[in-house]
Amino acid sequence: MIQDIYPHKYDNTFTFSHEAGEEAPVLLYTAEGLLCLETDPKEIILPRAKELPEDLRQELHFFFRIDDEAYYGLFRLLDQALPGMKARKMFSLREAIPKFRAFAGVTGWQLTCWYRDTSFCGRCGHPMLEDHIERKRTCPHCGYEIYPKISPAVIIAVTHGSRLLLSKYAGREYTRYALLAGFSELGETIEETVHREVMEEVGLKVKNLRFYKSQPWSFSDTLLMGFYCDLDGDLEDITLDEQELSMAGWFEREELDIREDDCSLTNEMIIHFMKGNM
Repeated sequence: MIQDIYPHKYDNTFTFSHEAGEEAPVLLYTAEGLLCLETDPKEIILPRAKELPEDLRQELHFFFRIDDEAYYGLFRLLDQALPGMKARKMFSLREAIPKFRAFAGVTGWQLTCWYRDTSFCGRCGHPMLEDHIERKRTCPHCGYEIYPKISPAVIIAVTHGSRLLLSKYAGREYTRYALLAGFSELGETIEETVHREVMEEVGLKVKNLRFYKSQPWSFSDTLLMGFYCDLDGDLEDITLDEQELSMAGWFEREELDIREDDCSLTNEMIIHFMKGNM
């Protein structure tokens, strides 16, 4: 999955720093995506701090480390790509190499957007200040504190014997088969989210929930939690939520054909079922 970057190691320990070394990799974004040097169409080659105009270098902030290398970025999106650089769409990073750079690019996007969206206090409107101890912002006027947003969500593999329920999203750029999914609502457990989302999207009841694993999904500020569950009863008729899904149906194991190199929890869970592990 996208966070599986071994032997590289991601370290998000916060450090307050503006002092990017000349060779520090820089994560810059426009509304179109991550800025990379115009070289290889698939490989991610990030600009270094020394290649930026001096005014932008003064704006850089520490983001995180991978191995012993510190990554820096801005608290805003750029209006346009810098000379010699090209914006890569964020979802293209799902298949980009090397994987640890792709992970850095996606995680940096989440941080950049959070900083951009929290420049002013959501309570009283005053400019927010950076904290020197931890990654948060504080309003000097009313004392309101805010931390990076992480939204819990579920990926749900509904099974019925040798069959798996697959769906396709309605009105999205992503058109491949997927598992059911949804965000947790206020006041509910993550297990209740599973039951609710399945009922809302396909009108089915489920039982025997089994947690599989989790995945950070910085494209949407999400922490995904994957569950397998069984159809509750023999009623297989699907009542489709056409606002969320364009289709949903049951597939036998031998009908499943998913790329092995996909970076998502959804894909790994489908492969896991396809190989008879669930």
